[in-house]
Amino acid sequence: MTTGSDLPRILAFRHHDPFSVMGLHLLETGRHVARALIPGAQKVWWQDTTRPMQRLPGTDLFQIEMTAESCCDIRHPWIIWQDDDGLHQMIDPYTFDPQIPDFDLHLFAEGRHHHLYRVLGAHQHEVDGIRGTRFATWAPNAERVSVVGHFNRWDGRCFPMRSRGGSGVWELFIPGIEPGELYRFEIRSSADGGIHLKTDPYGQHFELRPDTASIVTGSSVHHWQDEGWMQQRQGWDWQHAPVSVYEVHAGSWRLHEDGSYYNYRHMAHELVEYVSSMGYTHIELLPVAEHPLDASWGYQTTGYFAPTSRFGTPDDFRYFVDYCHQHGIGVILDWVPAHFPKDAHGLARFDGTPLYEHEDPRLGEHRDWGTLIYNYGRNEVRNFLMASAVFWLEEFHIDGLRVDAVASMLYLDYSREAGEWLPNRYGGNENLEAIDFLRELNAVVHQRFPGAVVMAEESTAWPQVTRPGWSGGLGFSIKWNMGWMHDILLYFSRDPVHRPFHHNQLTFSMLYAFTENFILPFSHDEVVHGKGHMLQKMPGDEWQRFANLRALYTFMFTHPGKKLLFMGSDMAQGTEWNHAGTLPWYLLDYPHHQGIQKLVADLNRIYRDVPALHALDFDQAGFAWVDCQDAGQSVVSFLRKADNGDCLLVIMNLTPVPRHRYRIGLPLPGQWKEIFNSDATCYGGSNLGNAMLLAEDIPYMGQVCSAEFLLPPLAGIVLQPCGDDA
Repeated sequence: MTTGSDLPRILAFRHHDPFSVMGLHLLETGRHVARALIPGAQKVWWQDTTRPMQRLPGTDLFQIEMTAESCCDIRHPWIIWQDDDGLHQMIDPYTFDPQIPDFDLHLFAEGRHHHLYRVLGAHQHEVDGIRGTRFATWAPNAERVSVVGHFNRWDGRCFPMRSRGGSGVWELFIPGIEPGELYRFEIRSSADGGIHLKTDPYGQHFELRPDTASIVTGSSVHHWQDEGWMQQRQGWDWQHAPVSVYEVHAGSWRLHEDGSYYNYRHMAHELVEYVSSMGYTHIELLPVAEHPLDASWGYQTTGYFAPTSRFGTPDDFRYFVDYCHQHGIGVILDWVPAHFPKDAHGLARFDGTPLYEHEDPRLGEHRDWGTLIYNYGRNEVRNFLMASAVFWLEEFHIDGLRVDAVASMLYLDYSREAGEWLPNRYGGNENLEAIDFLRELNAVVHQRFPGAVVMAEESTAWPQVTRPGWSGGLGFSIKWNMGWMHDILLYFSRDPVHRPFHHNQLTFSMLYAFTENFILPFSHDEVVHGKGHMLQKMPGDEWQRFANLRALYTFMFTHPGKKLLFMGSDMAQGTEWNHAGTLPWYLLDYPHHQGIQKLVADLNRIYRDVPALHALDFDQAGFAWVDCQDAGQSVVSFLRKADNGDCLLVIMNLTPVPRHRYRIGLPLPGQWKEIFNSDATCYGGSNLGNAMLLAEDIPYMGQVCSAEFLLPPLAGIVLQPCGDDA
């Protein structure tokens, strides 16, 4: 029953429960009253034009009193009104019961609702045979929340939502709202009385930037055809399988001639054709989650449940993933739970208070990036992020998540000076809440989505990143080997005359190579911000730069660990990556660049086809040095092994001097065949090599026999035993 204080608060648009006033109510007299608040209306009728509603003097609130008999058979009446634009009608949204079950709210409050994206946000809904859209959002410090859109002239007075009490959730079912409608939430903060116009944190489709409204989405009409892939993935033994990832920024891989973006569908066909021809196993996409600024590359996300509209609709993206799967290519998505931008339309101070972030900037702000840090200690915030991860894996069949900037999550003093951070409850610099979240994330993903992987971009010596949470680890599947990447790029950037004095940078990684499940990344971060592209990092004249790059990739593909290359790296792009342009595909008209591309394709093929190069990537038994001590000549040799005893010999000569009659120990007698040589003519090399060698009965370097090799300059060679009868 309406109290004396309800009407003033409704008329001031500050009431948390508009249902207590509007809609149909029983009076003490036994009669019923129906009320509707319609700003700008000149006349209003209830159910039909024979029942006019009376304006409350000086307001836009209209009401009509009726006997029980005259309205008892009308549960959801029509409201009809006339304004300057003509006659309008809609079913009264304030006659519906709460639509979100208490159980959903309970799980949300506990942070355990993995399908929260089906509850909050905007969803097509049907109540008592009436179709419409149910809107819901979390804003516990709001005084009033309204749904606004073209359907109500973006007027926050029109559709105030119902508060669901201590849950902090607001909801409203609006009949007649169909997919395609633009909407936002207008929030009046109880903290300062300010009005905040926000996009939907759980929105699943957004306007194309620079516009920021959310878009009501209907049910997907995409029919998945990747059943075989998804079933096979459940039993995928990824630790012992080849994983070679092509990292892609969708907005600059290829563009149309007029400079416009490819649609997800068009991109799928051309990208899959390229990736398949190059032998990669997976595509990793820089974040395709909605983001307002192109220059952020997607890493300043505002739509955690929406593929960006730059390249099409959510179903277009489903088609992309489906097409990849049908052609044997996995899809990994960069995912950013470490920070979010300060854009006024996004999550920042969502209900007028620090809701998703910490209030104290010593905990809640990354000054380096100008972004805000999630409050991982709040159940609802953790649930938001967890539901986002589940959303991409479940709704889009994504095969894995690469978690960006994990180090910034783990350390409270990340990129902060003394006095700029707050210690945890034990006085340490570990972010205990973020650690708990990451462990939960990895446990949920591995349990709910067998075969899916979670990769950590983690650049410190944090222990057990890829070990199970129950044993004290973080539970990730794979960790980017940033230490190897930095060391090896520094080594290869040196003039060969200086390399003997830095030999440890070539060999040091093997001291820790099996402490984690590593992937070796040459990512987008290494070809921007003045670092130069991969070819530019190499010393020497043109021939030597290309030879060094060929040797670098040979070392990468034969070194233990899974592989990742950023687009453009596999054709020796000569300039830094530019997100606003397209890759310089014209370079493939030139032999040296063709040679790099063919080399990477052949390395991928050998890596995939020969178990010795991938089966024991994470096991010490899969690697053994033959000789790592010839710093003076910058030569290393090592064995890669499979669990069935098969092995390969890899020899790297990292000076521009050919080494004739260079003796190296061999673990097996018989003939050895050179199956790869980065100095081959087809790659642009000088074509020095060995073809076939016979092991001599001369023990050497701790091996049972040996042979003399011709080592080509600035090159790597791979040899395989053929047996005595070859």
